[in-house]
Amino acid sequence: MGEWIQRQIEPRLRRLAATRPVVVLTGARQTGKTALCRHLFPDHHYVSLDLPSEAATAEQDPALFLARHPLPLLIDEVQYAPGLFRHLKVVVDQERQRNGAIVLTGSQPFALMQNVSESLAGRAAVVNLHGLSLAEILGTAPQSTLPQILLRGSFPELWSRPAIEAGDFHRSYVSTYLERDLRSLQQVGNLQQFERFLRASALRSGQLLNRAELARDVGIAASTAGLWLSVLERSGLVFLLEPWFGNAGKRLSRSPKLYWRDTGLLCWLIGIGTEANLHRSPLVGAVWETFVVGEVRRQLENAASAGTLHFWRDRSKEVDVVLERGGRFWLGDAKWGELPSARDGLRLRQVASELPPGTVASTVLICRAPHRFPLGEGLDALPLSELTSHWGIG
Repeated sequence: MGEWIQRQIEPRLRRLAATRPVVVLTGARQTGKTALCRHLFPDHHYVSLDLPSEAATAEQDPALFLARHPLPLLIDEVQYAPGLFRHLKVVVDQERQRNGAIVLTGSQPFALMQNVSESLAGRAAVVNLHGLSLAEILGTAPQSTLPQILLRGSFPELWSRPAIEAGDFHRSYVSTYLERDLRSLQQVGNLQQFERFLRASALRSGQLLNRAELARDVGIAASTAGLWLSVLERSGLVFLLEPWFGNAGKRLSRSPKLYWRDTGLLCWLIGIGTEANLHRSPLVGAVWETFVVGEVRRQLENAASAGTLHFWRDRSKEVDVVLERGGRFWLGDAKWGELPSARDGLRLRQVASELPPGTVASTVLICRAPHRFPLGEGLDALPLSELTSHWGIG
């Protein structure tokens, strides 16, 4: 076992367990769901449906399964027994005043959520667990540099057990994902072709999604590309960020942007394995943008903060982060450099001028500067470590 890493989401999970009958924790494999739940709920009886015998009993004889595993109960990888959910509903209704008695985890969020919405609607609090945030990483490895963090990624095991070689971990992760999770999803026939699709998708992190172009590069049908993208989303490996288009008269993009959730896995897929390679790569800006957007999204979800996250793109300009809360806007652009200039914020100021007067709360260049400093005309440069507190979402 490695060193325990305190997770920012812990207080939220404790609050939910104190007020709701069921807590459901979803997220990609290896984000720390099992370890976190066992840490927070040590008195719960634990059972994993990763074990085929337990999954078979839970699916084929749920009454026997629940008799063998009394409350309070933590069920890991519960998506492997969809037939269990109807019986969980009965147990919950019998114990309706007993909050936090059932905790569920699952690594295929879409499939899990379908079962939760059908059987446990109104009874379950659902939380998505991301990989480690920047603050969580620096809390356990305070001397880490941003290039090191980008290359190693956000999977907790890589930081709790620093002796693990990141490339070996990511290679094993992809192999396990291809051989196990995709087989259970049963929507991918050619695994070699799908691995090429993974790498082609990684090369497009931070770009507008063009399914036809992606399909053409991999040599598959556009419909197949769409299906495989949904598989990546369901597995928690990528997410799509929707554009902001509050004014139908503006010629703004309607296509989403594709982002990988973990920059370590992203760098491994696109062949960036060292800090020197990262600094030289023409993709370093896209990797940094992926990390910045993912961090803002992670903090919004961890804190259950109000607000919606978008990007802005029209024919002449683009802004990476548009956070809208209560009719106000926080605008940010990711810049890999350490000392951006006021000229680098031209697009931010232009977009700010197109939003309603008085609604823009902040315009920032999110960079590798050691400290926040002003660039004039209401524009600041600041390190990513200060962004969420500056915007009030951490």
